[in-house]
Amino acid sequence: MIPLGPGRIGRALRRLRRLSGIKQSHVAELAGVTQATVSRWESGVHAPDPDQAERILRILEARLDGNADRALKRLIESSGRSVHLVCDATHTLLAASPGRETEWLHPVGDYLGRRMFRFATDEIRRAEEQLVDLGWFEPTGPPVLLWNSLNELPEIRMLPGLMVWERVRLADGGMARLCSKLTSDEVPVLVPDAVMAVAEP
Repeated sequence: MIPLGPGRIGRALRRLRRLSGIKQSHVAELAGVTQATVSRWESGVHAPDPDQAERILRILEARLDGNADRALKRLIESSGRSVHLVCDATHTLLAASPGRETEWLHPVGDYLGRRMFRFATDEIRRAEEQLVDLGWFEPTGPPVLLWNSLNELPEIRMLPGLMVWERVRLADGGMARLCSKLTSDEVPVLVPDAVMAVAEP
């Protein structure tokens, strides 16, 4: 399942183009459509069909390419916290900490480069639907908090608790999402400007 709806794909595409200096004509060539079609997607007038949406997501997919990106990956992979990093557009797993691997009950290497949204809990799906209204896609969008429930899928186990999502711009211009588990006491100190998407049950 693709977590971005049609309007959000257009917004994400426009943001990536502006950050990276990519022209609509180049995106049109990569997606196999006209420049006018790309313009309509970005304005929300038209939605891409599923095949076009998949091509756009490949364009949007963030990658850890630069030195700073590799440093971020190293910090996540050595963190004592339960934390992981995904592409904000596709939810492709880019890095995860040993704590997250312990929680998931599976080696992180089995999931690197794979889209993780199919493992999302109901709370994660609800928070995802609220991101536009919470200002997530604005240049200075706030971190987002959500209470997540237990999800004991055979592939990925998620333990209940408070999660924070923070956006990170990568070297390729793509946006990543840092997903960390926090305690209630840590929130005012570590993410004082965070907004709540899904409250504690």
